[in-house]
Parts: sequence; structure tokens; C-alpha cells
Amino acid sequence: MDIVKTEMSADIIHKKGKTKKQVTQFFILLKENRLAFSGFVIFFLFLLVALFGLVLTSGRTPVFDPAHIRLQEKLRPPFSKANTDILQPDEVPPMGIYIFGTDNLGRDVFARMLQGAWVSLTVGFVAVGISVVIGIFMGGIAGYFGQGRMLWVDTLIMRLVDIMLCFPSFFLILTVVALLPASMYNVMIVIGLTSWMGTTRFVRAEFLSLREQDFVRAARALGIGNLRIIFRHMMPNALGPVLVSATIGIASAILTEAGLSFLGFGVPPPHATWGNILSDGKNFIFDAPWLTFIPGLFILIVVLAFNLFGEGLRDMLNPKLRKDR
Repeated sequence: MDIVKTEMSADIIHKKGKTKKQVTQFFILLKENRLAFSGFVIFFLFLLVALFGLVLTSGRTPVFDPAHIRLQEKLRPPFSKANTDILQPDEVPPMGIYIFGTDNLGRDVFARMLQGAWVSLTVGFVAVGISVVIGIFMGGIAGYFGQGRMLWVDTLIMRLVDIMLCFPSFFLILTVVALLPASMYNVMIVIGLTSWMGTTRFVRAEFLSLREQDFVRAARALGIGNLRIIFRHMMPNALGPVLVSATIGIASAILTEAGLSFLGFGVPPPHATWGNILSDGKNFIFDAPWLTFIPGLFILIVVLAFNLFGEGLRDMLNPKLRKDR
């Protein structure tokens, strides 16, 4: 009994040491790719800003109130001081400064940007989570059963993918969102349900090469069920391209949500998003250009960061590309 416990403890320690070594190697490779490392740093900062934004802009008495209207302070430029002579004490922003100015209703743009960061992060991760789950399931089934008597399963799934890809994705999302009640959850679900095709193709391609490997044949010989082979044995070996696709997909989802909000079909008020801040500022582009440039610049930086990080992940997970560099 003691020998078994000792062996189990040694096995656990070995696995922990292997995991730690893999994490260390990941960060070493990440530092070697400067663009990917820059993208990762911006992504991490964006995550922190979004989390702090959720804490600071929510509750009955938020530190930064994104919905507070001060008509007497409308269209104030960035870093302008609040006029405490005409404002009530609870209307004065923290530090008495409008960091990013105010909009046409006197709302603090910095507070609205903080809230919008959390909304963009939530929409991006939830929408990509939905698309990844669907894509993994559909791609795994298509790749595993794409031979012999079950070839029709692969044919059916891939023709469905081809049909979905025939529709312009943004206009399909725009049409569906216009028919549904305005809601942040509807936006996330619709983006997720219309963006799973790429993940399906990646997973299917990986499964087509993995299904002929020795460990899959051994699992079949032992009588293990098909679903267990797919999701327990093959799926962990096919997640590399999925991680890259998901990282880039988050950037695409954030951009799509911003576009929908700009057109008035995105996340409804009272939630502030970078897209509707941009939309509100388009009517004041000459009088208050910061309402357009600030959210536009942040959308550009965050989307670029996710794309750079995704490209870096692709290089790190592909030994051939890593050697070429």
C-alpha cells in the first residue's frame, strides 16, 4: 500500500514539474516574439482594465458613474476640470477631472469607456466560447466519421459549413439581431452561432490526421466508444489550432459588436459600449473629435493586440514555423 502511494505521489510530482516546464517554455518563446509579447501585454492590461471597470462602474454608488448626466458640462475636452461651482458634490468626477472629456449629455467618457471595456470583453469571450464549443463538436464528429459507411456525416456537416460561409457574416448577424429584442445576451449568442465554421474546419483537419495514429487504433482495439475516443483521446491533441482561432476570433467578435453598436443594433442602453460611444460622437466630430478618436483608437489597439497574440500562438504551437524564425 505504501509503495502504491509513493508511486502515485511521484507521478503527481512528475506531472507538476512537466506542466511548470511547459509554462516556462511558453513564456520564453513568447518573449522571443516581440509582436506577440506586445499583444499579450496589451491583452493582459485590457483584462485588468475591464475587471476594474466592472468594479468601479457598477453598484448603486459607483466610483465612476457612466450614466450620470450633467448637461451644464457637455462636450468638455479631455483633462478639463469640473466646474464645482455649478455641480452638486455627487456630480463631481473623481479627482475633479474629466480624463477623456464629456459627451453631448455631459456624461463622463472615461467612465463609459471603463464600462465598455467590460462589455467588449464579455461579448468577445462568450461569443467565442459558443463558437468554439460548436466548432469542436461539429469538427470532431466530421473528422472522425469522415470515412467508410459514415462518410455521409462528414459530407453533411461540411456542406452545412459551406452554406453558412456563403452568407456575408456581418449582414447575417445584422439581420438576426434586428429581428430579436435588443439585449447583450442576444448579441453574444448570435455572434457565437454565426462564427463556428472556421473552428469546425480546423478541428476536422486535425482529426483527419489524428484518426490514423497508433493511439487511436489502440483505443478502438480495446473497445473504447467513439465519443470517448473523440473527446477524451483525440480532442486534447487538436486544440492547438483552436486556441489560435479562438484568440483571433475574440478580436473579430469585439469588432463585430462595435460595428453593431455603431449602427444601433448592438448592446442597448444603459450599457455603454465602445461602439455606441463612437456612434454618439459621429455627430460632433468637428466640435468634439475626442468622442470619435478615443473609442476608435482603443478598438484599434485591442483588436490589433489579440491578432498579434494569436499570430504568436500559431508560431509557438507550430515547430516548423518556429524553426523558420
